[in-house]
Amino acid sequence: MTNSLTIIVPVYNEADNLQRVERELSAYISSSKVESSVLLVNDGSTDESLRIIKDICASNPKFHYVNFDKNYGLSAAIKAGFDHATTSLVGYIDSDLQTSPMDFDLLLEHIGEYDLVTGVRSQRKDSFVKNMSSTIANGIRRSFTHDGMDDTGCPLKIIKADHAKRIPMFKGLHRFLPAMILLQNGKVKQVPVQHFERVAGTAKFGLWNRLLGPLMDCFAYLWMKKKYINYKVADKA
Repeated sequence: MTNSLTIIVPVYNEADNLQRVERELSAYISSSKVESSVLLVNDGSTDESLRIIKDICASNPKFHYVNFDKNYGLSAAIKAGFDHATTSLVGYIDSDLQTSPMDFDLLLEHIGEYDLVTGVRSQRKDSFVKNMSSTIANGIRRSFTHDGMDDTGCPLKIIKADHAKRIPMFKGLHRFLPAMILLQNGKVKQVPVQHFERVAGTAKFGLWNRLLGPLMDCFAYLWMKKKYINYKVADKA
C-alpha cells in the first residue's frame, strides 16, 4: 500500500504565524516523499486565525481545516486531527514552526518499521527555564511510562493512522503519545530534528502546564494503562 500523510497543525491565536505555515508546508508538500496534505485545527482562536485559515484553505486544495466552537486544548486539537484524517499516516507539527516540516522526511525513513516516529529537538532554542522545566517533566514522565523517550513533547511526529485512531485521548495525553502506542504493542522510535526560536506569536504553555500539569497527567496515564483494552482478532467469519 502506498502511504499518504495528513499533517495536523493545531492553531490557537497564531495569526502572525499562519502565512509562514502555509509557505513552509506548501514547500514541504511539493517535495515530500509521500502524498501529503495539511489539516489546520483551529482551537477556538480569538484573533484573526480563523479568517486566515479559511483564506488559506480556499486558495490551496492541499489545505483543509476543522474549526472548534471554543478552546479545548492541544490534546483535543490533535485528537480532532486523528479523527478527521483519512490517510494511512498522520503527522503533527506546531503552528509556531519551531520545528521544520522538511524534517518529516527524516521520520518517514523509519515509519515502515515503526508505528510512531517522533523528533528529538537537538540544540533547543528555548529559554533556560523552558528547557529545564521540559527536562524535569520528561524525566518524571519517563519514570512513569518507561517509554524510553527523551523528548516526548517534541512537536514533530508521524504515526500510523490505525494506531493513532485507537488512542483513547484525554486532556494532556499529547505528552504520552509514544507510551500509548506501546500500550498497543506498537513500536516507537525517536530521531534528532532541528529546532528554531519562535519568530512570531507567544507561547501557550507556562511553568504550570510544563511541570505540575504533566505530573498530574502521569497519574491519569497510570489509570489508563491499568484499564486499557488491547486485543488482536485471530479469526472471524
